[in-house]
Amino acid sequence: MDSRLHRAWAEGKGALNGWLSIPSTVTAEFMALQDFDSLTVDLQHGLVDYQTALSLFQAVEGRGPAALARVPWNEPGIIMKLLDAGAMGIICPMINTAEDAKNFVGACRYYPDGYRSTGPTRAGLIYPDYFPTANKSIIALAMIETVEAVGNVDAICATPGLTGVYVGPSDLAVSMLKSPGMDPTDPEVVANIDKILAAVKKAGLKAGIHCLTAAYSRKMVEKGFDFVTLASDVRMFLNAASGDVKTYRDLEAKR
Repeated sequence: MDSRLHRAWAEGKGALNGWLSIPSTVTAEFMALQDFDSLTVDLQHGLVDYQTALSLFQAVEGRGPAALARVPWNEPGIIMKLLDAGAMGIICPMINTAEDAKNFVGACRYYPDGYRSTGPTRAGLIYPDYFPTANKSIIALAMIETVEAVGNVDAICATPGLTGVYVGPSDLAVSMLKSPGMDPTDPEVVANIDKILAAVKKAGLKAGIHCLTAAYSRKMVEKGFDFVTLASDVRMFLNAASGDVKTYRDLEAKR
């Protein structure tokens, strides 16, 4: 169970992750043809359900990037079902306590490391050595995105089997009574992100964060993050469409 994401980390590189929110195998395949190390199917805020997620995995796999999924919530059933469908890893939202982290990791690991049920319907076919390697290979990233979670970050990072932590900057800002948004510059929000990063590095885990722009993503890698998400398919599509339409209208106005 090797992947481009595993190899990037093995080489000490900051991995570039893409975000799939559009329920289309066509756009997923186009994203997979780009130079991403991984692509995450978003079942929380994206427009994707389980059946579509399975199709998106099929569109991504074999193109290069590792296929991950962000689940709607810390619920074992959907975590196990997406792993059985072939997800190489799971990003789980709103992990606020060590108990939350323990429950999340347990759903990603087979006994004795967890309580995941055995039945990798598709994963066992595309990865012939799945069962003996899954516990070591499956990526489990806990989202820290509240003030409560920041206060518990050391305990969360001490969770056995946790691959790393993924910062959700927008929800983190909201929990601090700040305006939501990506690529934060507010000193207090940045200070909490720095606190999370320091705790993750101290624990020897991987640190990830969701970003909006390429420049901010690179800044986060240079800061020490191992995994950065660049916007999303929706934002990329809208940015390209709005930019081209604006250019046309500006040219039209000059006539």
